[in-house]
Amino acid sequence: MQLVERLIDKQESALLELMNTYGDYLVRTAFLLLKDHQTAEEAVQDTFVIAFEKIRQLEDPMKLKSWLTAIVTNCCRSRMRKWSWKNILLAIENNHIHDDEATPSAEEELMEWIWNSSLSEAIHELDYKYREVLTLYYFNEMKISEIAELTQEKENTIKSRLKRARIKLKDILVKGEEFLDESERAIKSQPR
Repeated sequence: MQLVERLIDKQESALLELMNTYGDYLVRTAFLLLKDHQTAEEAVQDTFVIAFEKIRQLEDPMKLKSWLTAIVTNCCRSRMRKWSWKNILLAIENNHIHDDEATPSAEEELMEWIWNSSLSEAIHELDYKYREVLTLYYFNEMKISEIAELTQEKENTIKSRLKRARIKLKDILVKGEEFLDESERAIKSQPR
């Protein structure tokens, strides 16, 4: 029996399979949108509850992932409207996936961590509408047309937001590199 059919039959094992299959994907999406891991997990829990309750509304079982993405995005939007996120401090978590064949050196791991942290921090500095399109386009690998449908915006609006988001992200990252360069020079100039 297909997963969606089992969900319609309200089988608990189907819900657990749904959570195991899509949980990490949805948490990453929500985290990039909300900037807070605990709140992202709460949004994903809400997503699974809504999906389980409203599974009959899913018209095409082949679009389960995009349907879940739409639900989690709406849950995140709802949370953004309810709370002022400017006061939340972000704790960057270091989640590495290592390739067994090639173990990176300590320096490579550090550089990767710095880059991922910088990128994550830079994305979180953007307004929600820019974080949303970047997350859906780059991290969830959705097409412009899919993002437009999901957000109920015109495709040209999504293209414009994506372009502005890239420019703003680049500016933030360049400023961050300048700050790091200045900090490094200051550290080197200090007597030992």
